[in-house]
Amino acid sequence: MTSTLISNIGELVTNSDKKLGLINNAALVIENGKVVWIGPTSKAPGADSRIDAEGGCVTPGFVDSHTHLVFSGDRSKDYEARMSGASYATGGINTTVAATRAASDDELRSNLKQRLNLMRESGITTVEIKSGYGLDIETEARILKIAREFTTETTFLGAHVVPKEFAERRGEYIDLVKGKMLDACAPNSKWIDVFCDQGAFTVDEAREIINAGIAKGLKGRIHGNQLGDTGGAELAAELGLASVDHCTHISDSTIERLAAQKVVATLLPGAEFFTRSPYPNARRFLDAGVEIALATDCNPGSSYLTSMPIAISIAIREMNLNPMEALYAATRGGATALQREDLGHLSIGATANLVIWDAPSYLHIPYRMGVISNRVITN
Repeated sequence: MTSTLISNIGELVTNSDKKLGLINNAALVIENGKVVWIGPTSKAPGADSRIDAEGGCVTPGFVDSHTHLVFSGDRSKDYEARMSGASYATGGINTTVAATRAASDDELRSNLKQRLNLMRESGITTVEIKSGYGLDIETEARILKIAREFTTETTFLGAHVVPKEFAERRGEYIDLVKGKMLDACAPNSKWIDVFCDQGAFTVDEAREIINAGIAKGLKGRIHGNQLGDTGGAELAAELGLASVDHCTHISDSTIERLAAQKVVATLLPGAEFFTRSPYPNARRFLDAGVEIALATDCNPGSSYLTSMPIAISIAIREMNLNPMEALYAATRGGATALQREDLGHLSIGATANLVIWDAPSYLHIPYRMGVISNRVITN
């Protein structure tokens, strides 16, 4: 067994409570990938090796609980159109589907590595990766097999939209997703997800698909209430899903149901930013007792964002979060959305995924939008 002491930490964010569990002039010891000691630098025990934090802030690594990282192609023209006044719709997904189907495994893997490297540079140490840009058995299975090489948090999203070739055979596609496609994808999936919204899937369709995944041993989460108050969040409460993601248009009564069922509301500020859409008010969720997470929603069409600090900064400015709440949501909130008690904090026993920031306080992360030298440590 080897141990590492990180000492001379100006400010340590442990996330032992929602006020971040701050410790000044701190140190911590890592052994076998776990945090085994925290306390003041002056009382730090010996260890096999030592890292000097040089007075910098140390935070848990960010936990990005919602991404679509495996894709090919370019949708910068969609971005240009929206920035020129066009509204967001789901049709562009099929453009990415065509490019992803045509891409080789090596191309998809290379693209994924590049995006993950950018995410790590921003302090993200855990990512969830969805499929959803294949929408056929072969490509959905390929996406998830590649994603599983890099994370255990993989999500089958065959129900992203109905692909063009099934436009007139919607029922057949839903049967395919629940049947042969699910069979092919379940071995490399931990989660099942459905885009339950305008232009995608109805509540009844989403219920069928998610229940089929749960019957196969997958855990459920859902895209809901992005484009309208269309019932996805209510379904998340009904089924007791881990998380409902987007939550842009949602009633007070539904928020209360999320709180009662302990469903995490995962907010995706990049999606609103890139689509010029209204931002959800995070205060409504917090005031009702709903746990919130922040995630990048990295995807080619509506949120090509690989930086969690930028997501945090947008959420503070536009979603009525303060810096403390936003940092917690991007770390322990994301871990809760993935039902990972070992991540998102630096208490004793936690997985020692952390970031040493060349800054004296966590406040500098949103204050400088993450443009800070850092050292990322993962276990």
